[in-house]
Amino acid sequence: MAKTNTLLEIKDNDNVCKEEVFSNIFKANSKTIFNYIYYKFGNEEKAHDAVQEAFVRLWENCAKVKPEKAKSFVYTVANNLYLNVIKAEKVRLKYADKNLKTTNESPEFIMEENEFRDKLNSALENLPENQRVTFLLNRVDGKKYKEIAAIEGVSVKAIEKRMHLALKNLREKIDGI
Repeated sequence: MAKTNTLLEIKDNDNVCKEEVFSNIFKANSKTIFNYIYYKFGNEEKAHDAVQEAFVRLWENCAKVKPEKAKSFVYTVANNLYLNVIKAEKVRLKYADKNLKTTNESPEFIMEENEFRDKLNSALENLPENQRVTFLLNRVDGKKYKEIAAIEGVSVKAIEKRMHLALKNLREKIDGI
């Protein structure tokens, strides 16, 4: 009884290194492997590349792969190529995100930002301690006046007054606030 499979009958002495056997494996599986990888990638070009590379690797390892294991081998190689590309893209995106934050800004902007930061730090250092603590607890740590009053052991009115004075002093020391 003859097989209807496009692999034809695999004889004991057949191996993937024979062009006819390799060609039959390619014809029988390339489209389904392409579809599988295409659905994962969502990119036709990358799917074609992965399938082509998988069959190249099958050819390079033809002596080691039995014809009945060739389909599994090609699926595994194509899937691993897909996973490697995804992993590399994640690394590239992560690196690009870090680079975008620094490279999209002009040198003038960076210089002005540094100058402003220096002015702010200097102005904060020159505030009386109670005003500096109140300001930083509120603006940096996000604490409410009531929470700051409890921490400092004073009334909410005292915190409001400290914040008012801190902002007034900062406006005097830094242009543009």
